[in-house]
Amino acid sequence: MAWKRIACAAVLVVSGSVSASADWNSFWHRFHVDYQRNNAWPHPFREMDAMQTRSPFEVQKMNGWRLNNTISHELFREGDGALTYAGQRQLVQITTNVPPEHRAVFVVRGANQAETDARVAAVKNSLERMNHGEESIPQIMVIDRAPATSSGALASAINRAWMEELPAPKLPADEGPSVSGD
Repeated sequence: MAWKRIACAAVLVVSGSVSASADWNSFWHRFHVDYQRNNAWPHPFREMDAMQTRSPFEVQKMNGWRLNNTISHELFREGDGALTYAGQRQLVQITTNVPPEHRAVFVVRGANQAETDARVAAVKNSLERMNHGEESIPQIMVIDRAPATSSGALASAINRAWMEELPAPKLPADEGPSVSGD
């Protein structure tokens, strides 16, 4: 009976020391990891912070490219969805001046599905005709929102009104020779 008690006590001591030993090794491992992390700070986190800082500007940059590459209502003929001369010039600008990674064409949705399909077909045909030996034509995407624009007549009227409101330029009055009194 005493022998059984001694065996049970030995099993308990050994199992307790194994778990205490595992906790001890885990503690020292965590201690060394935390020590190294604290000594390296802030270097591992700088790239992540920089990415978070730049991300709003990347969104603005992509919105700017979308605005630049949008073929809106006034660049299509009314009714049949064919490109006007200005629309064709816009496509030439997109295919020649825009960097390849941003070369996508955004077509503003028409009044109905048939008009939208005609617009996309007109853009696709024009792009295929002006393909400059490239392997593929730019991607064509349909968007719902047209960019904010105004007519040239309105812009001219605003500019003329501003020019009329400007005061006439005048030089300061001549007060004669200046004399410094020391």
